[in-house]
Amino acid sequence: MKILTTQEAFVAMRSFLEGYYERTKSDDVGALLGDMQLLGDGLTADPAIWEDWLSCVERSKIKIAA
Repeated sequence: MKILTTQEAFVAMRSFLEGYYERTKSDDVGALLGDMQLLGDGLTADPAIWEDWLSCVERSKIKIAA
């Protein structure tokens, strides 16, 4: 099994949320997806989203290692 990079995992998570949005049409999920959109420079539309994602990745690594 290939281990995903942080960016690949972000894209996979966004794809999961897109599917959820398509099924539910949740305004909250739609707004989140807008903030998570990757722009031409590789950054997210809301830069804080990427920082939050990196924090989540680090917390997950700690939980997995424990």
